[in-house]
This record gives sequence, C-alpha cells and structure tokens, in this order.
Amino acid sequence: MKLERFRRYENGLLAMLFAANGLMFFDRLAVNFLMPFIQAEFSLTKLQIGALNAALGLSWAASGWLLGSFVDRRENKRKLLVAAVVSFSLFSILSGQAVSFFTLLIARVLMGVAEGPVLPVSQALMIAASTPSRRGFNMGFIQAVSTGIFGSVLGPALLIPLASGLGWRTAFLIAGIPGLILAVVLWRYVREPSLAVLARMFPKEESPGAEPRPLLSHNLKLCILVACLFLTTFFSVTIFAPLYLFQQRHFDSSTMTLLMTVIGLSAVLGGALVPAISDYLGRRLTLAAAALLTSLTPLIVAFADASVPLLCVALFITYLGVGCMPIFLATIPAESTSGAYVNRAIALVVGIGEVFGGCASPVLMGLSADLFGPSAPFTIGFISAVAAAAIALFIRETAPRALGRSAKRSSCPGTAEIHS
Repeated sequence: MKLERFRRYENGLLAMLFAANGLMFFDRLAVNFLMPFIQAEFSLTKLQIGALNAALGLSWAASGWLLGSFVDRRENKRKLLVAAVVSFSLFSILSGQAVSFFTLLIARVLMGVAEGPVLPVSQALMIAASTPSRRGFNMGFIQAVSTGIFGSVLGPALLIPLASGLGWRTAFLIAGIPGLILAVVLWRYVREPSLAVLARMFPKEESPGAEPRPLLSHNLKLCILVACLFLTTFFSVTIFAPLYLFQQRHFDSSTMTLLMTVIGLSAVLGGALVPAISDYLGRRLTLAAAALLTSLTPLIVAFADASVPLLCVALFITYLGVGCMPIFLATIPAESTSGAYVNRAIALVVGIGEVFGGCASPVLMGLSADLFGPSAPFTIGFISAVAAAAIALFIRETAPRALGRSAKRSSCPGTAEIHS
C-alpha cells in the first residue's frame, strides 16, 4: 500500500511539474512565435531580436544558480516553485503591455529572473519522488516533453492565430493566465521533500555545508560544455526559424505554423524517447547520437529545397534528437553529484549553458545574421551540435542499468582472465 501511494504521488507530481515547466517554456518562447508581429510594430533588427532572448537567458542563468543554491540548504522548494510560476505568468502579461523595445526588454529580464529556478527546483522535487529505474524518463518528461508540447506545439498553434486575429498583446495576456491557475494546484498538492531524503538518493554523501568539490567533477565540466553548444543549436531554431521561414523562405503564416508545430511534435516524442533509451543503453552514446541527429535540423530549415510535406518529415526525424537536453542538463549532473548538491549541480549546468547558449549565442547569431545573411545562425547551430556530440563521447557513464551491466561483465571469471 505504501509503495502504491508513493507511485501515485510520483505520477501526480510528474504531471504537475510537467505542466509547470511546459507553461514556463510556453511563456518564454512566445516572443519568438510572435516576433513577426512585434517586429512589424517596433522595427527590430536581428541583433535586437537576439538581445531580447539574451537578456532573458542571462537573468534566467543568474536567478537559477542563486535561488537554486539557496533552496539546496532549505526545505522551501515548494514555496519557491509556486512564487516563480506566479511571477513568470505576470511578467508574460506585462510583456504584452510593452510600448518599445526597451520596455519589452525589461519585461523579458524580469521573466528570466522568475523562470530561472523553476527547472532545477522541479528536477530536485522529481528526483526525490522517482523510482531509480524511471529517473531518466521522469526528468526528460518534465523538461523535454513539456517544452515540446507547450513551447513548440501549443505555442505556434495557439499564439500565431491569436496574434493574427486579436493582436500580439492579447496573445501575451492569454499566455499568462494558465500559470496563475496552476500555481494554486501546486500549492495544494506538491509535498516538500526533506533534505535527508535528497541526501539518500545517491551513493556519494556530502553535507550541505561542505566544500562544493562535486561541482567541479569531470562529468559536470563536460555537461557544461555540451549545454553551451547544444543550447546554441536549440535557440538557433527556436529564435530564428519562425522569422526565417516567414521572411526568407516566404511561407505564409499557416505554413510556418505547420512547420514549427511539426518541430514541436518531434520534440515531444524525442523528449520521451531519448531519455528512456538512455535509461537502457546508457547516457553517453545516446547523448552523442541525439546531438548529431539534431545538427541536421538547422541545415534543413535554412537550405533544404523541398516540398512542405518532405520538409515536415525531415524536420520531424532530425529534431527527435533535441530530446537529449534533459540528459546533459539534469540527469547526468544529478547522477554525478551527491544528494546535498543536486540542486546546485543542475542549476550550474543550466545557468552556464544559459549564459552562453541562451544569452551570448543569440546576440552573436543575430549579429551574424545582420552581417553575413539570415542563414548564418543556422550554420552556427549545425557546427555547435556536432561539437556537442563529440564532447559527449568523453562523458563517464552514469545510467544505473548501464553501470550494472558493466559491473556484471567485470565480475565474470572470463572477463577477469582476459584483463589479467
């Protein structure tokens, strides 16, 4: 009976955190889907478009690290999560009240501050409630699947028609309302895990007041590099693809919506499939293969001369690889770090990844588009994903099943004789 209640709460928490992170990315990515309408009113350059995303990425990174480190030492993760969901929903509504580039920039900075702690806190809550065999799936479902459904499927499918019919300001207003409702549900049903429970999740044990040496581990360093590179690829598509498809590829708004929705559907399937595969086959090779597959997506967006149906198929297949994001942003950092440092490990990887991939890269890609042509961000995205795949090959394996198989092989008498 106790096990049944645990699994019931695990599934319920999974659904709630799925919705919280999904709405967070829905609000975050809304500006990119609405950009053709915003640019028409504010006459923005590509550099300014990149700066809007960079400002949010920088404030997201700083907030995620500072607040994530703060709650690592305290049992108040539920309160922070609820406050963050309420805040980013209100700042989404505020974005719709912008009267200039500068006021929109301020609204995005404030949204980044609110959204920063949501992912690391959600993953820490989910880790405490997860059975070990489902850890990779649960963390991927929270992050990649929710991002795909809310950010990449529902985002273009709902926001672009709303902006076409009612204006982009109304679209921002409507985008913020669901989060306020969800905050009430989170406050009512999410349980606060004790620090002792989190400390028992992994074999290595450190006290929260000890020197944070686990944050300098081999795997965390490589995950940070992968995050910086792969997030560059991710944002090359999510930031620049809608405008590129509309202006340079000359697709109408309905076709652009279709292509972005296909990308979103692929992210949904990949977000469930890739982390689950990594539970069985291992994190390292799954991550490398998925990153290499994703590298083809920006090339298809920019250069593939094909019919719309063929583009849909190609984008769907290649973007499945984006489901690897929770592996390097959360699963490997968590499995490579003691329970006392899990929140900070995830926040560190996400934070530094956001500083480069979500802040510096959009500005550089926007500047490159202004200087070298609109397709430049997609070339950068391709190169970044290939580099991420190469670095992933040097990560040390952390998946429990893969480690178990390795331990069994090494314990076999025949294996011992071979290595002797």
